[in-house]
Amino acid sequence: MKILREVGITILIAIAIFALLRLTVQGYRVQYSCMLPNIEEDEWIMVSKASYFFSDPERGDVVVFKPPEELHSRYPFIKRVIGLPGDIVEVKNNKVFINGIPLEEGYIMEPPHYTVPPKKIPPDEYFVLGDNRNNANDSHCWGTVPRENLIGKAWLIYWPLNKWGIVKHYSYSELSVAGEQGMICSPVGGTT
Repeated sequence: MKILREVGITILIAIAIFALLRLTVQGYRVQYSCMLPNIEEDEWIMVSKASYFFSDPERGDVVVFKPPEELHSRYPFIKRVIGLPGDIVEVKNNKVFINGIPLEEGYIMEPPHYTVPPKKIPPDEYFVLGDNRNNANDSHCWGTVPRENLIGKAWLIYWPLNKWGIVKHYSYSELSVAGEQGMICSPVGGTT
């Protein structure tokens, strides 16, 4: 009886660990070349589904999400968060602008050869672009991604083994410097 009880407890613990892992992390195979040069087609990535349980996505995060229904894709998409709720995003002159400030994007395949007129991002939605700007089915084609469609934050490339490594997320210092300058220029105790 003691052995059966120990085996039963071990099985219950294994099921609990499996369920917890399933709720918090999951592996996905990258289907297309939209994230070149950083993530290649057919690589397997580990996604942290728990990343956004208690915090919001940040600009520069690589996210996996359910695509808009009108695209009729059975595969999740992977893209980089560029515009946050309330931002004004524009693409012109081979650059992406956030609130009028051009982004320095040394990680992309090549500059975008398209334009997107200024667009204010609605609440709880995100503007996402592939790093392979001119070969990506992303927000410049079909619009923003609702927060509820986000599956999680790409965390680790784990296959093939020679590509093993952490997925690089970026921050944009040019935006934080502009924000600090705006704070310096604001009158004390007032709003602009």
